[in-house]
Formats: sequence, structure tokens, C-alpha cells
Amino acid sequence: MNYKRLVLGFGLLVTIYMMLLAWNEDYGQQSRSQKPTNDNTASQYGNESTISTIPQSTSVNGEEAPDFIPEIAVSISPKTQSQIQSDQDRFIYITTDVLQVTIDKIGGDIVSVSLPDYPVSLDMPDKPFSLVDPMNDYSAQTGLIGPSGTDTRESRPTFSSQLNNYTMDNSGTLSVELAFEQKSGARIVKEFNFTASDYLIDIIYRIQNSTDQDWSGAIYGQIKRDSRKPQGLTGNAMMMQPFVGGATRTEETSYNKLEFDEIEESSFTATYIGGYMALVQHYFVSAFVPDPLVKHNYQARKLSGKDTFIFGFTSPLWVVPVGAQDSQAMGFYVGPKDQYRLRELADGLDLTIDYGFLWWLAQPIFWLLTKIQEHISSNWGVAIMLLTLCVKSALYPLSAASYRSMAKMRKLQPELLRLREQFGDDKQKLSKAMMELYKKGGANPLGGCLPMLLQMPVFLALYWVLMESVELRQAPFILWIDDLAAMDPYFVLPILMGISMYFVTAMQPVPADPMQAKIFKWMPILFTFLFVWFPAGLVLYWLVNNVISLGQQWYVTRQIESGQ
Repeated sequence: MNYKRLVLGFGLLVTIYMMLLAWNEDYGQQSRSQKPTNDNTASQYGNESTISTIPQSTSVNGEEAPDFIPEIAVSISPKTQSQIQSDQDRFIYITTDVLQVTIDKIGGDIVSVSLPDYPVSLDMPDKPFSLVDPMNDYSAQTGLIGPSGTDTRESRPTFSSQLNNYTMDNSGTLSVELAFEQKSGARIVKEFNFTASDYLIDIIYRIQNSTDQDWSGAIYGQIKRDSRKPQGLTGNAMMMQPFVGGATRTEETSYNKLEFDEIEESSFTATYIGGYMALVQHYFVSAFVPDPLVKHNYQARKLSGKDTFIFGFTSPLWVVPVGAQDSQAMGFYVGPKDQYRLRELADGLDLTIDYGFLWWLAQPIFWLLTKIQEHISSNWGVAIMLLTLCVKSALYPLSAASYRSMAKMRKLQPELLRLREQFGDDKQKLSKAMMELYKKGGANPLGGCLPMLLQMPVFLALYWVLMESVELRQAPFILWIDDLAAMDPYFVLPILMGISMYFVTAMQPVPADPMQAKIFKWMPILFTFLFVWFPAGLVLYWLVNNVISLGQQWYVTRQIESGQ
């Protein structure tokens, strides 16, 4: 029994560590091409604006989405971040209560998005996090391609707007219109609609065909970005580097990761109704969500000779008859991974909050955690403590049975030692005598394994919740712990956890084998070292779990020893 419990304990230790190493290997997207970081070259936008076109065989009735063909490009002069902020003639600046957006009049692309409600770091509370960031050659491009389209190999349209600065008023809505007159006489209006407290931007194309021929083209939307890690990416070097890359839905799965390495080897193409195309990073996501009732062509590819990747879609061919007006819309979400909002926008988009293979357990844990935080305590640390209490209470009947078994095993220790001395190396007779003793004493030799087995999936699921849920980003607890998603800077919680684990192991039966006993004694120290690198919220959960376990085990042990 002692040997099996010991192996189980080390199994937990190794499992946790190997999972974190596997996470780092799978999702630690390191830069493959180190670019200069000075303002003259690193923070460029628009050195290549890439668009795709449609084949001549595309049906004009719009029943089929266009096939994928290689990109075509048009050069635009480089712009640094400071130039983007100061060039009042070329750029449009939009401010809502949750978004700061910059749009380039050339192409009408979104070239910068900052999130005022999410500071870059606790040290810079007044500097908003920049999600769409020129530092990563990051932009969201939309346009019209095809026979009558505005985006060609030679040029992209230069839009006009009434203002260069827009700020949302008390109405809670804001509409920004960009207009372009084609030489043929068709008028193109590109409209960006914003709503208060929402990170979704509705992009509407309106075509007024005043020509003597049908207008025909297709809408495209694509996110352009290099493969370097985002500025201010959280995580520590030893453990976790969160996934950075593309994601989309396919006909087979609601969530399909598109890693930079895989796209570099082979481009991704798929055609299906509805869906989304997203670019994912830690806590945040940007995603195009086209018409959910229409079949679109989705693509992900790497530009030749550049560390730049494209994640986008193209619509079926759109025909506007002579003298008619028509419009088509798409959504562009750019903000935090709010799973409830993302679930509303597209099937599977909420899965960009990647809780791993235990998502089915992590999602209810997150739901319970948020309900506690909303209705009982606004402090996320207190919510984690109350969550731990809920978990331990739910598992108490099974844990109590395990504690009773361990208490009975402790009472049988003298008899077990006597049997070992009596039978010596005769393992067969020793095993038979021990089983008879267990049966007589009403002890289960495997009962002590149960609490640890029950805690393992909950522990791992909570790990993903803490690391993936933006609600816990920079969430303070008390005193020195100002971010529950980061490691404890002074190692106080890991040390307290190690001390609590020492007392938990001290209440368990001591292995008879001297070597096992030594290893068992060192386990709290090994776990303390491992937990140093874990998020403070996770260490807090395990610490409170140990304290509650101590109380439960002490209570049950006293009952057994008193003969109750």
C-alpha cells in the first residue's frame, strides 16, 4: 500500500511537470527571425499589403466560394508607430470606451488597436495593451477583389472621410464612413460600426452601382502578422509560453489550431458555411467573423521570403446590377478572450480559450469561480479559496472513507512491522498475512490513493483556467500578490504550501521500507520547488486544499482512534 501511494505521488509530480514541458514545447512560439527593434525598422506597417484574388471560374451567382490562389501584393511606404500616431492626413483615429483604433485611409485597414481597460503591466497602469501592433507587422485588412474590385496588383484605394478623429459620445454607438469613387462611376462606402463596451467592430461594404455594367467582386478579410512573440507576453521561461498562432473552424472540428511552423510547411485552405478566422495569443484574440449563412474560402499561408503570415477569408462573388445598391457585412472582434461573448459570435470561437484536454472540467470550474466572484467576493483570491472549499466539500464523502482507511492503517503499523520481522524475505507468506490483517482490521490498502487521484484532474483543470482566463490577468489577492496568474515573487505561498504538505504527509502511515520513507519525507520539498514556478492562484488553491485536508483528516482520525 505504501509503495503504491508513493508511486502515485511521484506520478502526480512527473505528470504535472511533463505536461508543462509539453505545453512549452507545443505552444512556445519562439521567434525564428530576429528583427531589429529600433524605431526605424522594427515597428513598420504596410511594407507589404497582401491580398488574394478569385479565379476566373468562380460562379457569378455566388453559390460557390472562390478557390485559393497565391497572394498578390502592392507596396506601401513604411510607417513607424510614432508616424502612425502623428500622421493626421493618412490615418483615422477612433476612440470608444474600450477601444483605441487607427485606420489607414490607404486600403481602409485597421493598423493599430489598443485596449484601455487592459494595461500592459502592473508597472504601467496607464499604458493600454496594444493587440493589433505594428511592432509585429500586425494589421487587419479588408477589401474588394475581382473584376470590379478596388484592390489590385498595382494599387489599393485611398478612402476619404469627413473627420480624422472620432470619439464615441453618450449615445453608445459610433459609425465611421470611408468613401471611394471608382473611375467607372461606382461608389464604394466602407463603414465601421462600434458599440459601447463591445470589442466587435461591424464592417459593412456598400456598393452604389451608377455604371452601365454590373459590378462584380468579392469581399476579403485577413489578419497579417509575423511570428514573433507579442510585446509583454506573460509566462516564465522555465514553464509556460502560451500559444500564438491562427485558429479556425473546419467541417470536422469547431477549433483547429494553425501553428506558424505548420503553415510555413503547408498552407491551409478550407471552404465551408459560416466559421471564423482568428489570430490567438495569451488572453487576447482578433478574429474575422463573416456571414454565418454563406460559404466562404478560408486560408492561412506564409508570404514568400518574409516572416509574415496571412489568416483570412474570401467571400463568394458579389454582383450588384446596374443602377442598384447593395451591402455586405462582416464582423471583426479584437479584444479579450471573453468566452461568453465569443460563443455568441461564432460556433467554436470560444474554444480559442484553450483549456486543454480537460476543457470539459475546466469550463464548469471557471463558471463556478466567476459566480463566486460575482456574488460572494469580488476578490479572485478569495473566490479561489471558496472554490477549493466547494471542491473539498463535494469530495468529502470519498475523502473521509480514504482518511478512515489511512487511520486504520496507522493503527495496524505495529502489526505490519511484526509480520515483516516474522516472515522476512518470504514475500508470498508476508503478502497473504498482510491481506488477512487488512481484512481483519477493516483497512483498504489502496484507500490512501483516492484523495490524490481525485485532486489530479481538478488541479490540472484549474491550472488551465488560471493561465487562459483573461478575467484573472493582473487580478490581485492581498499584500504582495498583485497578479494571481503570475508566480509569487517572494515564494511565500510555495513555502507555506510545502509546510502544509509536510503536515499532510506526517499524518499518513509511514512506509516500512527505509528508502521509501526517505523519499516520502522529501516529497514536500520537491513539490515546494516545483510550485515555485506555478501561478500564485494555483499555489493558493493547493495550499488551502492541504489545510482543509489536514482538518478533515484530523477529524476522521480522532473518530477512529476514539472508537467511533
